[in-house]
Amino acid sequence: MLIAALLAVITSFIVPPSAAYIEYFDFKTLTCLFCVLAVVCALRNIRFFYTMAKAIVRKFKNTKLCILALVYITFIGSMLIANDMALLTFLPLGYFVLHTTGKEKYMAFTFIMQNIAANLGGMLTPFGNPQNLFLYSKFNIPDLEFMGIMLPPFIISITLITACCLVFVKSEPLIIEEKAASLPPVRTVIYLLLFALSIVIVFRGIPYWIGLIVIPVALLFLDRQALLQVDYGLLLTFVFFFIFSGNMAEIGWVRDFFSYLLDKSTLVVSALSCQFISNVPSAILLSQFTDNYRELLLGVNIGGVGTLISSLASLITFREYSKHSPGHTLRYVLKFSAYNFAFLGILILFCIIIP
Repeated sequence: MLIAALLAVITSFIVPPSAAYIEYFDFKTLTCLFCVLAVVCALRNIRFFYTMAKAIVRKFKNTKLCILALVYITFIGSMLIANDMALLTFLPLGYFVLHTTGKEKYMAFTFIMQNIAANLGGMLTPFGNPQNLFLYSKFNIPDLEFMGIMLPPFIISITLITACCLVFVKSEPLIIEEKAASLPPVRTVIYLLLFALSIVIVFRGIPYWIGLIVIPVALLFLDRQALLQVDYGLLLTFVFFFIFSGNMAEIGWVRDFFSYLLDKSTLVVSALSCQFISNVPSAILLSQFTDNYRELLLGVNIGGVGTLISSLASLITFREYSKHSPGHTLRYVLKFSAYNFAFLGILILFCIIIP
C-alpha cells in the first residue's frame, strides 16, 4: 500500500491532478471488493468456514486424505471468499490438524500446497482473486466467457495439486478428537444471504450501490467488528494503483514501451511482471496498455505462483509458517520456490501450447 501510494504521488508530479483523475477509478470493483470482504469477515467471526472445514477434515482417517482435504478446502474457499481470506481462515486449521496429530513434518508441504491452491483456485470466478474482479469489471467480460478462459488452467492446476498430495504424502493413521462447534443459526443465515447479495452484485445482477448501503447497515447492527476487520489496506492499494496506472498511461514513452512488450506476448509479460510487483498491481497497470484481456487474465492468475511477492497472499502463508516454525524459514522458502516455479512453468507452457 505504501509503495503504491509513493508511486501515485511521484507520477502526480508528471501528470498533475485534475478532474480527469476521477476516470481512473473503477468504483464498482472497489464496492464489490468491500462488500465481499466485509461479509466474509462476519462469517469468519462466527467461525463458519473453520467449523465447516473442521467437520470435513474429521471425516478422514489418514494423513494423505486429510492433507488433500485441507488443500481442497482452501482451493474451493478461494473461489468463494478470495485467496487471502481463504488462507487466513484455513492455514490455522492446517496447523491445528498437523500439530495435534503429531504430523508437523508435513507442515511446510501443506502450507505450500494450500498457498498454491488459494492463488490458483480463485482464478475460476470473478471474485476469487482481486485482480479478477478488476479485469472482469474493466473489460465487461461475459460470465461464461470468463469461466471458459479460466477453466483449462483451473483443471490443470487442481490436477497438479492433487498429484503432489498423492505422491509426496504417506497414508499414515490420523485421529482428530475435537468435535466441530455449533454455529449461531440466525446470524449464519443472515450472513449467507448477505454473501449471496454480494455475489449477485459481482455478477451484475443488481446495481452495486445497493450493496454499499445494505451490507454496511446490516453489519452495523450485527457485527461492527467485521467492518473494522475489512482489509482496507488492499482497498487503498487499489485506489493508489488506479492513480499510478492512470498516470502511467498518460505518459507517451511509457505507453509505447508497455504496448510493445505486450504485443510480443501479453501472457508471458503479465505472468513475469507478477513476480516483481505482484498480480493485482500487474493487472491494474498492464490493463492500461492492452485490450487482450484473455491473455492478461491468464497471465496475472497463473503469475500468482512463483516468488513470495508474486501474490501478496503468499506473504500471509510465509508469515503464518514463520510463526509456527521460526527456525526453518530458509528451508521453507527453498521448497516454496521449487514447487511454485514448477507450477508456473507448467502453466505458462500449457497456456501457450493450448490457446
